[in-house]
Amino acid sequence: MKPKISDVAKRAGVSPTTVSRVLNNRGYISEETRENVHRAMNELNYFPNDVARSLFNKRSNLIGIILPTTSNPFFGELTFHIENICASLGYKVLLCNSLNRIDKEEKYLEMLMRNQVDGIIVGTHNRGIINYHKQNLAVVAIDRHLSETIPVVSSDNYEGGKMAAELLISKGCQSIIHINGQKELETPAMLRRKAYEDVMMKNGRTPITFEIPEVFDKQSQQQVISQIFNECPDIDGLFASNDLFAASFITEAKKRGLSVPGQVKVVGYDGTETSQILLPELTTIQQPIASIAKTAVEILIKEIEGDFSDIPLQTRLPVKLLEGSTV
Repeated sequence: MKPKISDVAKRAGVSPTTVSRVLNNRGYISEETRENVHRAMNELNYFPNDVARSLFNKRSNLIGIILPTTSNPFFGELTFHIENICASLGYKVLLCNSLNRIDKEEKYLEMLMRNQVDGIIVGTHNRGIINYHKQNLAVVAIDRHLSETIPVVSSDNYEGGKMAAELLISKGCQSIIHINGQKELETPAMLRRKAYEDVMMKNGRTPITFEIPEVFDKQSQQQVISQIFNECPDIDGLFASNDLFAASFITEAKKRGLSVPGQVKVVGYDGTETSQILLPELTTIQQPIASIAKTAVEILIKEIEGDFSDIPLQTRLPVKLLEGSTV
């Protein structure tokens, strides 16, 4: 049978009210009494009821995270940093993988609300479908536009796309293709595409972008990559909007007997630890993932505490070129 607060009080020789004050750090408690209560808790293997404490403090100390999938290296690394930062601040995390499905996202949002989370960090695509801004809840989006009132934290997508396109041109590429998600998503990441198109037109080139309908589906990726080789046999440069697309493209190029970077040069985007370990030769635009996580949490905590002063609606963090041997 689980020990109760009355059992702790009896063991420590104090009242249940005193135990409650120790647990909630309320009022004056002598150091000796505090030590006796904690000793009794350890001896009885007693753990405070966080739900009851949250009702008392009017805070759950829970942060919800809704992402497409943590199997993607970028979102996996992002979650790692967010969870570590939240833990250091005394918050626990409820993680939801929506797979970019509207129905799952709606159910997860409802679940998080039922669990009285203090705030939510969102990295999904479904703008306007779920009205986060109507929930009277602290919300921060990562690389996604959810509404005109929700702050967005992202890397400098335009600068990253510009760096990638200019690098491929400087390496002598004549037929440069871009791979991205569907343009209708209207995410800040689409600025990578805008930058690529601007650089191409500035240099008298015709921008050609292939869209992958289901960005997290490997079969969808493979179909589009095969289409690129079939329709653009003269391709000698590729800018992929993430490292997974770049890795799949390199694999297909080698299957077709093409050398990288001899016959086709490749630049990715993300620069996660996973991609650097599995494909260290990949040239990529590295996102400051740890800084994105830190900034998102800092903004969310300000919202939770009711401080909405000086909160920017758009935060763009600098990217870095990691030049490997694929260019």
